[in-house]
Amino acid sequence: MTETTEQAPTHDDDEEDPLSSVGNGAFFLFGLILGFLAAAGVGIVVLMALDPLGPQERTATEAPATTVTTGGAAVAAGDPANGEGIYASTCATCHGADAQGIEGLGPALVDNDFVQSLTDAELIAFINTGRDASHPDNTTGVAMPPKGGNPSLIDQDIADVVAYLRTLQ
Repeated sequence: MTETTEQAPTHDDDEEDPLSSVGNGAFFLFGLILGFLAAAGVGIVVLMALDPLGPQERTATEAPATTVTTGGAAVAAGDPANGEGIYASTCATCHGADAQGIEGLGPALVDNDFVQSLTDAELIAFINTGRDASHPDNTTGVAMPPKGGNPSLIDQDIADVVAYLRTLQ
């Protein structure tokens, strides 16, 4: 009797399976994309570490701002021009558009001994807190609300107002 055996198809070692080359190409492309995304992510992290405030316009001659520490938080030194606008919209209601005060509401802030006696940080803290009408140093009998009655003000806004008040002294 003759025996027949089945033989598995043979492949030449020089022949490449077409499916394996597609798979290799896909893996290569996938690796390339991952590498690009990783490099972009590292670049963003490095940029954030170099400029933690995020992207802002800066000039080559711009000096780093000094800071004022208020209750443990540091804010950039105030901008008097910005502070003047905030003063006009928040503080002028009681202290007058010219900062000469309004009788029965708020004292004059021009050449003001109290303003002159405080550091910027102390003045920022005072404006943040306000002053009750019953406080012994209150000369008008009207309360100064915290943040001048504008709860949307942040410490930097108040630092800007303080910088503006310094120009009036």
